[in-house]
Amino acid sequence: MRITDVRCVEYTGSMRLPGPLWDERLRRPTDIYPERAADGPHRPPLRDDGGVEVRSIFLHVDTDEGITGTTAVLSEQQAHTVATLLRPQLLGADPLAAERIWDLGYRSMIHGRAGTGMLALSAVDCALWDIRGQFFGVPAHVLLGGPTRAEAPAYVSTLGDSLAAEDVARRTRELVAAGFGGIKWFPRQGPGDGRRGVERVVELVATVREAGGPDLDIMLDAWSSWDIPFTVDVARECAPLRLRWIEEPLPADDTAGYAALRRDLGGLVRISGGEHEYTRWGIARLLREDLLDLYQADPHWGGGISEMVKISALVSAAGRQFIPHGQSLQCNAALTFAASPAVIPEMEYLVRLGPLYQHFLTDPIAPVNGRVAAPVTPGLGMRLAGDRVLDARPL
Repeated sequence: MRITDVRCVEYTGSMRLPGPLWDERLRRPTDIYPERAADGPHRPPLRDDGGVEVRSIFLHVDTDEGITGTTAVLSEQQAHTVATLLRPQLLGADPLAAERIWDLGYRSMIHGRAGTGMLALSAVDCALWDIRGQFFGVPAHVLLGGPTRAEAPAYVSTLGDSLAAEDVARRTRELVAAGFGGIKWFPRQGPGDGRRGVERVVELVATVREAGGPDLDIMLDAWSSWDIPFTVDVARECAPLRLRWIEEPLPADDTAGYAALRRDLGGLVRISGGEHEYTRWGIARLLREDLLDLYQADPHWGGGISEMVKISALVSAAGRQFIPHGQSLQCNAALTFAASPAVIPEMEYLVRLGPLYQHFLTDPIAPVNGRVAAPVTPGLGMRLAGDRVLDARPL
């Protein structure tokens, strides 16, 4: 079997929603500048049919045996890198030889070992796993050694949900009733908000705890937008409310800061991160310095499924846990159902982005009663639902 074509296609569709796509946005590192902090959430255009316009770039890797491997969702920068740097190397290659393809791609992009170059190689690798599963007629997790279980719990990320107290309480009750045992929230406050900012974050956690009950896991995602004093203050004041973890409180490159933060916290709360780190070498450095309690590398960003297998082994050997970042439910399911529950205990489900990312798929993955079932579709289950595609534009 040989690769005959590598295509990036932008699909356009329409998605009906019960309300706005975004009620709120997450805090961003640029929010230290007041004029940027005032920016509201992105509002996608409405179509004449009353739906929200959905645009997604897919990567398709075609073979001479009629099997096509697919990855979604790419950025325009990823698509450009695939088309200009990786496509010439892929044409004519054996798609089952994923390790060779990954190594050649990595070695050929000396400045692509991180950032857009690695994101592009990650997309290619995931598409090759889709091909491999279809070729052998089994879900990707079977080729990785699974299934290790029939289903896995999922925690829900509320990115985009309103942070008004009454909305937080209502949403928490809804998600608990839907079977989720853990909820992650995205505060808008940060160091520039001073003492009142800390209080607002604590009020958010207290609202979730009261609405969700004593057994609910509560997590916060700061998206690289806090500093050490703010994080420590939040952790100390939330101690009675039993936060499970604080995610990415500092910029990803601030390894000295993470080391100092872990010392200052003294085990008061777990620190998670790693979604903005790249490859086994980046994660190995974090592990050597013991900077995180929980690792969240992303298969769409950090090297693909092939690299996540290596990262999972490193994290396991270091006595830590790994929950792949929730960009791709298909890739994350492949990894989760091939790993010991002791290493990957659960999955992340982005309650708003999950349906959006999977809008064009025939077999989307969604939790039922807070749990995800092991996929049964060969490969990664990336078959397109043609009736949802209103327009297709090759890039």
